[in-house]
Amino acid sequence: MLKQRVITALILAPLALVLIFIASPEVFRTAVSALWLLSSLEYARLSNLGRIGTIALVIVQAVIFLLLFNYWENLSQLALPMLVAASLTWCLMLLRLVTFRPGQPPPFGYSILGFACSVASMTFAWVALVAIRDLPQGQFWIVCLLLVVWAADIGGYFSGRHFGGRKLAPAVSPSKTWAGFWGGLVFSVVVAVVFAWLAPVSAENLAAIGLLAAVTMAFSVGGDLFISLQKRTLGLKDTGNLLPGHGGLLDRFDSLVAASPFFALGLVFLGN
Repeated sequence: MLKQRVITALILAPLALVLIFIASPEVFRTAVSALWLLSSLEYARLSNLGRIGTIALVIVQAVIFLLLFNYWENLSQLALPMLVAASLTWCLMLLRLVTFRPGQPPPFGYSILGFACSVASMTFAWVALVAIRDLPQGQFWIVCLLLVVWAADIGGYFSGRHFGGRKLAPAVSPSKTWAGFWGGLVFSVVVAVVFAWLAPVSAENLAAIGLLAAVTMAFSVGGDLFISLQKRTLGLKDTGNLLPGHGGLLDRFDSLVAASPFFALGLVFLGN
């Protein structure tokens, strides 16, 4: 399993760098659309939509991406209110972590709520990544975002294994601990500050970058837990099997989907 994860990562990393630094904005937007459209298929499975519901979700999401792509030059002027809406929506969605009780059947309206959460998650993640890419030095800030999310995962894994202790969300993800959360937070902040200091980006206020990394990391964990909640509700181990060793796309990108709107919003406020 570890060998498969490493091979998959080694293949995907260069492709990601090409899309971020070499591809045109149009190609980047197309790639992000394809990635999140495929992810919506997995979201349909997590939402127990069935065949008709899955087709409807993909059609709705594809139409939204088509409209965003074709009218982005005008819609980009509304990036700030869209990112604010995205952040508020995620705060509401994450309230489900508090009300979740393991072992209970899916609540009434679960599929409808899953449909809405899928559309909101994928749409706002598209807006966030494209908005960051359009910023001055946006390519470097996307790399910074990816590093923060990965550092949260890596730091959380090793500190959680080393220190153990009280569970973070035992009903949703029994393996996550508070020690892992704090370890991931510290590592994410350090990585973001070092990156902003070394990379050719306009990051004069490193303390603000560190704070933004901390907030981004916290919501990346929330996104991971949110997808775990849906998998546990339906008794699923993975969101899919598209990425060998990793599971599905959402197994790998759930943290990024949730974290990207907050990171993008912070960059806008910081004037980057």
